[in-house]
Amino acid sequence: MSEVTVKAFFDEDTYTVSYVVSDPGSGRAAVIDAVLDYDPNAGRTAHHSADKLIAYVRDTGLTVDWILETHVHADHLSGAQFVKSQLGGKNAIGEHIGTVQSTFKDVFNLTDLAVDGSQFDRLFADGDTFQIGNIEARVIATPGHTPACVTYVIGDCAFVGDTLFMPDYGSARTDFPGGSAAQLYTSIRKILSLPGETRLFMCHDYKAPGRDEFAWETTVNEQNERNVHISKHVTAEEFVEMRESRDSKLGSPKLILPSIQVNVNAGHLPEPDDNGISYLKIPLDTI
Repeated sequence: MSEVTVKAFFDEDTYTVSYVVSDPGSGRAAVIDAVLDYDPNAGRTAHHSADKLIAYVRDTGLTVDWILETHVHADHLSGAQFVKSQLGGKNAIGEHIGTVQSTFKDVFNLTDLAVDGSQFDRLFADGDTFQIGNIEARVIATPGHTPACVTYVIGDCAFVGDTLFMPDYGSARTDFPGGSAAQLYTSIRKILSLPGETRLFMCHDYKAPGRDEFAWETTVNEQNERNVHISKHVTAEEFVEMRESRDSKLGSPKLILPSIQVNVNAGHLPEPDDNGISYLKIPLDTI
């Protein structure tokens, strides 16, 4: 497999890991799951998380070709548009983004939102490939958490979004609109069919009980042997029963309302009203 360089940036406010993935030979790079800081109490955005990522790209002389999303996040606002404004690159997501947009267009009454994914520069289908310098990257559709989830396989690495967590923490919830525990099982099995030494990079970590440090890198072999929800010994029926039972007791993510309406629009903030101020919507008794 081709050599890749992976630099992780952990945002502890949202427990999100963003990545810069680069080809050392050409200096070309991709940014994965960038974060826009958002203070829900003050209604203020900031770029502290993205600024660290941008500084790394500039300090190492990289050129960003891609700004990738693994899915429409419900726990943080996407920093894709800010990163794009600073570094360039094409923003991309899975082709089923339109399904997610259609669902939430009505929830938030986003009358001007196109539901064809046209806010993104590229929509990836299962099996699509693209280049990061001399390295060919491959897309695996991995729905279940959301319909538009994808995993990016780049060299000996796979960036799995919210599909999996560290082995001691388990797997993603499936109770969002369009989610499916049965689909998630199938998607995870696709990921865990990659070569055993494949390095898997998580989008989040919440520190499992008994673990003192945040972590976000594991391997296919480790997940197959040790994942507390879906090791190689767990059947589809066992997983679905466990996942649906757990999901029925979960509350909504803290930032789901601001995150979804921004992220279905590729990270674009709402257009300002005639007073020059942008407004987010809070639907009542809906989500």
